[in-house]
Order: sequence, then structure tokens, then C-alpha cells
Amino acid sequence: MDRAGSGRPLPSETRSVLLATAGLVLLLLALVLLSLLIGTGSSSVGGAWDYLVGDPAARANAQLRLAVMDVRLPRTLAAVLVGACLGTAGCLLQAATRNPLAETGLLGVNSGAAFAVVLGLTYFGASSSAALMVWALLGGMTASAVVLLLAASGRASGSPLRLVLVGSALGATFHGLTSYVLLGTQSTYDTYRYWTIGSLAGVETADLLPLLPLAALGLLVAFGSARPLSALGLGDDTARSLGHHPGRIRLIVAGAVSLLVGCAVAVAGPIAFLGLLAPYAARALTGARMAAQLVLSALIAADVMILADILARIVIRPWETPVSVLLAFVGGPLLVWIARSSRLSTAGAAA
Repeated sequence: MDRAGSGRPLPSETRSVLLATAGLVLLLLALVLLSLLIGTGSSSVGGAWDYLVGDPAARANAQLRLAVMDVRLPRTLAAVLVGACLGTAGCLLQAATRNPLAETGLLGVNSGAAFAVVLGLTYFGASSSAALMVWALLGGMTASAVVLLLAASGRASGSPLRLVLVGSALGATFHGLTSYVLLGTQSTYDTYRYWTIGSLAGVETADLLPLLPLAALGLLVAFGSARPLSALGLGDDTARSLGHHPGRIRLIVAGAVSLLVGCAVAVAGPIAFLGLLAPYAARALTGARMAAQLVLSALIAADVMILADILARIVIRPWETPVSVLLAFVGGPLLVWIARSSRLSTAGAAA
């Protein structure tokens, strides 16, 4: 393939990124198909395949339709959405703070969502999955709005340290309030415990549709911030000399992160490690190119999320393992390996 018809071949690094992107997309499509074929129920893989290819007998089977279209398809779409949101958000946050250990819970979104879910369960009678999603989204967005307002005030407005400190302080406050409310309400604790472990079970297509515009807006802002973030990676002074405002960039990025993480938490509950690990893997493939990092982070996280959800259905079949538990089993040792890897540590520091 020539560059702009000039007859010159593409650089090897660009070819590597394009190949990695194509490979991840193909893997995602294969995992989507596998997710539609495999479930915790009694429906066979062969029956699900017959349904997907349009076999008349399979299409007439109400049980197969329920399993494939009403159970597996929504959670497959949810896995792709949650993974893409968390991967992109983690990449944004690490680039904006120039901290390779920055994690998507730093802005208080997870703890704000948890506190809102507890309030909804305890005082407003929220019990359905749709209601919990609404409360989680409202809580996450409210927490992030407070963090942004506090971080934007004062002389050091929008600095990475200020964002992290305010987010961590507010997250600890929400965590304490959540524990206080839970102490006196056993029934709330039982429901909250199920939500907070992180799972895609029970997600319906109708639950996802209202979140798609918010996720699309977050992704649009994320990719629109690629060039300013590349400048920011060279240092605040260099970014200013190129016409960018570091504080404003970080606040915009924090807003996009809040949208993306809020959508992910509303669908699946708090999911750890994914927004931390996917950007590392992306940087190992792309180097310092921000736009490529965002694309590959979203694809890697989506692939990992959907693979974890498939494994969650079969590890202890006929029961289901929370997807966050599987990610923690993999993410913990992998994080230790990353911390000991000079190559990835250097890649993270360069972001």
C-alpha cells in the first residue's frame, strides 16, 4: 500500500499498527460469534449456530430465540460497549496525567455510582436492573462533575495532581457514606453486593440504548483530544508553546472519562484493571502515537471484556462467575509483571 499515491511504502511502524488493528477487529468478530453460541443454559452450540444461519426449525424454537437474541446478544453488545469505554477512558486518563498507573476509578466515578445505587435501593425503592443503571449513571456523573468543579478552582486548576487528589478524596468520602448507609440496611446490602461484584448477567438491549449517545459523545471527545494529548505528552511548557492549554485539555479529558466510565459502571458495575491494563498493551504496539493508542486500547479492552464474559459462563457451569472476578485473577498478576517490565514501564512513562 502506498502513502497518498506517492509510490512510497508505509513506514514499518504504521504497517504494524494497521496489522494489529485488523487482527484485533477480526478477533472481536470471532469473539462476538462465540459469545452468541455459548451460554450457561441448556441450549447447544449447534442449535445456536443453526439459529444464526437461519435454519427454519431453529428459528421456530422459542427457547433458542430467547437464549440467543434476548440473553446472549444484549450481554455481548454490553461487553463490547463496556470494554471500549473503559479502554478508551484508561488511555485518556493515563495520557492526561502522564501517570502510567492512573486508573479509571481515580475521578470518583465508581464510588459516586456505588453511593447513588445504595441511595436508590434504600430510600427510593430502586430494584430493577434498569433502575440501578440509572442511579449508577447519575451518581457517577454527579461525582465527576464535583471533581471537575473542584479541580478547576484555584491557581492550579486542571493540574494532574489536583485532579487525582480531588478524585481520590471524593471517592473516599463516597465510600464512607456508602458504608454508613449499608450498616443499617441488610436488604440493601444483599442487592448492592450483587451489583458491586461486576457482571453482565441480566443486561437487556433496552437498558443499553439510552447509554449509546453518552458513550458516543465520550468517544468523540476522546478522539478529538488525540492531538492536544500528544502535545501534552511533551510537557506542559511545550504544549503551551504549540498553542494548547494544559489545564483546559485535562478538564475536557476528565469530562470524557467521566462519560465513558459512567456508562460502563451503569451497565456492569465497577470493573477493575481493564482501564489500567489495556492502554499498556496498546502502547507496547503503537509507541507514543495517541490516536493509535486510543483505537487499540478500545479494541483490546473490548476483546478482553467479551472473552472474560464468555469464560464467566462456562468456568463453573451451570452457575456463572462474575466477570470482574476473572479480570481480577488475570489483572493482578499481569499488573505485577507490568511493574517489573522495563519495556512497558518505559512505554507508560512516555505516554
